[in-house]
This record gives sequence, C-alpha cells and structure tokens, in this order.
Amino acid sequence: MSKLILTRHGQSVWNAENRFTGWVDVDLSEVGKTEAKHSGELLKKLDIQIDICYTSCLKRAIETLTIILNSINPSLKFNTAWELNERHYGSLTGLNKEETKNKIGEEQFKKYRRSWDIAPPPIKLDSDYLSNFSPLNSSIPRDKIPLSESLKDTYERVVPYYNSEISKNLKNKKNVLISAHGNSLRALCKYLFKVSDTKINELEIPTGNPLIIEFDKDLEIQKYSYLNEARAKEIIFNQ
Repeated sequence: MSKLILTRHGQSVWNAENRFTGWVDVDLSEVGKTEAKHSGELLKKLDIQIDICYTSCLKRAIETLTIILNSINPSLKFNTAWELNERHYGSLTGLNKEETKNKIGEEQFKKYRRSWDIAPPPIKLDSDYLSNFSPLNSSIPRDKIPLSESLKDTYERVVPYYNSEISKNLKNKKNVLISAHGNSLRALCKYLFKVSDTKINELEIPTGNPLIIEFDKDLEIQKYSYLNEARAKEIIFNQ
C-alpha cells in the first residue's frame, strides 16, 4: 500500500493575529515552528520512508516542510506548486476575522469563509498586499492568478494537480508528503474522502498535525488517521 501524508503548515504570524492570509507570504510564528517540529517528530516515530514531497509557493508551508524534513530526511528534495497555495481571500486579505464578522454580520461572514462556491469580493489592484505575494508566484501564468477564490475555485486547481502530478507516485507505491494550507487541503480532502458540497463546510484541518491516508493499488482509501490523536479533527467520509 502507498501512503499520502497531509500536513497543514504550523501557525503563521497572521494566524496568531486572527487575520485572513490567503496568498500573502507571511512567516511561521514561534508556535508554528514548534508545531512543525512536532510533526517531524511524529513522522520520525512512524518510521516510514517518504519518497517524494510537495508544497506550495508560500514560505509558511515551505518552512514547515523544511523543518519536518530536518527530522526525517534532510537531504530529500521537494517540489513547489502554486496549485497548492492557500485559497485567495480577495478583499478580505489582511483583515482581522473577528472585526470583519462584526462589520458584515455572521451570516455573510460564514458564507465567505466556509461556503463551497461563494468568493469574497476581489482584492483591489492597488492593494499593498499584492506586493507581499511570494516571488515564486511569478512563474504562474498571468491568466491563472486569481483576485479572489471560493473553495470551489481552489478545488479546481488543487485536484487537477493532484491527479496529474501526485497520484501517479501513489500508484507506483511511493509514499508522498504534502505540506500545504487549510483550504488547499480541505479541497483535496473533499475529493479524496468524497465529501459533499454541503458537508465540506464542517471539515476542519488542524495546524501541525499530519494526517496519514493509506491506499490500495487502485487508490481506494483503506485507512486514515491523524498522528496526534489529542489534536485530531473529525474526518468526513462519503457524506
């Protein structure tokens, strides 16, 4: 059987400030670095060979993966892909979540944050945050760069990338590690666990807690579990 390990990056400095981050390229907080180190320690105890790694073009995911690899295999190279970037939060980028909820109301806030196909208004083209995007994103075709995204939009870049680049390694019995983001991993889990459009809003991905998924030769899921049971979230499967 092949194994896919999904890890959401550790807490970022904007996570700690409760801000919408999206594509802004912020660092891990000290808590996030500790979470990433703990993820590496959990994977080291698991004692499986990681054959190939993927991450996004955002440094909080790259740094998380680098810290993990320092624990399990410092010489292992990894692949960066903009398709694994966090969801783009449009005009919400940089805003405090609690203040935004109070301003626009809880119902609209939930629609922007957790609905399947509702995107926030687009980010303004003169926004200072546009200059804070990762330089690695310069490789993205201009017509692919979003100004806002729903989870559905995120799904429509994450899943094709998984199917074209990642799943072939799993079919070849390779063990794959992905370090990415809350929403890019939610999108991938929606696909892998066959989560409906209405139930996906209930799926939470904890920071710094690897989720290991075991597949058979036909890439049907056989087992799945978080490595840190104390910080696990419910997995929604086939609902």
